[in-house]
Amino acid sequence: MTTTTISPGGPQPPVLQAVPAGSRVFSLSLEHGHLAPAAARHAARPVLEAWGLAEDRVYDTLLVISELVTNAVTHALPPVVLHLHGTMDGSGRVQVHVTDGGPNNAARHGSWAAGRPDGEHGRGDLIITALAGSTGTGSETDPGLNGLIDHWADLDAA
Repeated sequence: MTTTTISPGGPQPPVLQAVPAGSRVFSLSLEHGHLAPAAARHAARPVLEAWGLAEDRVYDTLLVISELVTNAVTHALPPVVLHLHGTMDGSGRVQVHVTDGGPNNAARHGSWAAGRPDGEHGRGDLIITALAGSTGTGSETDPGLNGLIDHWADLDAA
């Protein structure tokens, strides 16, 4: 079992979680701002490479990470936390989770994306769906989320 947690955004208590045997876990707390997607990609790339993912799988996973984090900082309240779960069985399967503070209704009208032409945004969910084998959202009704929202994508090796 490999577990890595990085919290550059300041002191936060660690989140303890059960990790199944044969799994790898990486977590990163992100600033709630426009630099978060780049910070997530920058931190995740060496982790994914160390886990042995092929370059094309690393690229696809980084794209999904970028889209999920962008959605979180554009449409949700803080915090924003990236979690990666990988298998150690050589399959290359990775789950990407981005946890956020839930909908920020004020952001829909005042965000960067709301002020851009329609052709310059709005494709993130399509990209995630195209690259992931499955996707989903967990809500405050799920045990352990404590009122946060978890958006996830499951990427297979093939």
